[in-house]
Amino acid sequence: MLLDTASLYFRAYFGVPDSVRAPDGTPVNAVRGLLDFIARLVQDHRPDELVACMDFDWRPQWRVDLIPSYKAHRVLEETETGSPDTEQVPDTLSPQVPVIDDVLDALGIARIGSDGYEADDVIGTLTARAAGPVDIVTGDRDLFQLIDDARGVRVLYPVKGMGNLAAFDEAALREKYGVDGPGYAALATLRGDPSDGLPGVPGVGEKTAAKLLTAYGDLAGIEAAAADPKSKITPAQRRRLQEAAPYLAVAPKVVRVADDVPLPGFDATLPDEPHDATALLALDERWGLRSSLNRVLYALQR
Repeated sequence: MLLDTASLYFRAYFGVPDSVRAPDGTPVNAVRGLLDFIARLVQDHRPDELVACMDFDWRPQWRVDLIPSYKAHRVLEETETGSPDTEQVPDTLSPQVPVIDDVLDALGIARIGSDGYEADDVIGTLTARAAGPVDIVTGDRDLFQLIDDARGVRVLYPVKGMGNLAAFDEAALREKYGVDGPGYAALATLRGDPSDGLPGVPGVGEKTAAKLLTAYGDLAGIEAAAADPKSKITPAQRRRLQEAAPYLAVAPKVVRVADDVPLPGFDATLPDEPHDATALLALDERWGLRSSLNRVLYALQR
């Protein structure tokens, strides 16, 4: 089981009231919400291995070099932070992230990232290396591209808050989007994604992208059809695709989840007891995490 950790703690932050606080009044809603979610995942799915995948670089320069608008709208002005490319996050979430790191480490849950890469890329790499089935837990649709029935790779996607997960396999993906896993990356490239600063091809939305992929197979097939005056692509679509050729030349690499990220050695085995019980007790006392920690520990020991 691979957790898209930032995606999940963002959802926890917005799904759990900020009235959930430490003894000193500091909000810990993201910490508590994430721990409760992990407890439920372990309880319901009983994974043998669990990895919390981290964003060591939320906006990698190699992606920005290809598409400068990539996540640009999320960047705080340099004058506000003193440094460039600082991600804009709620003021009361940022202080909770180091607490999440410390708690996961004390529990003994593997927490893995790679310099210059996003958590998506860590997940892609671990999925490529996996010898058995993989459950990817994320609120980010980009990871739908990894779904692969033959290898037992599916995505568990929170539909509403953190309590309701939809399991996406190839059948569910085709039913909702009309494409398979690799096809989803092509669909996302054509459609674009304002939340990631990806412009897409103007006038080509999700349904049109799916129809084009059904008709022509992949991006290369669509571009070839756009260049062929005898193809059945409409004049408007032909013009838009041809005008978007510079974007289509680089966007697939930006959208594609990397599968060859250098990773440190680690043990993904789900622990049945805390790695550092003393540190965990200190974190509990400092941040008031008792009930959430108890739920995680109970799930791990079963």
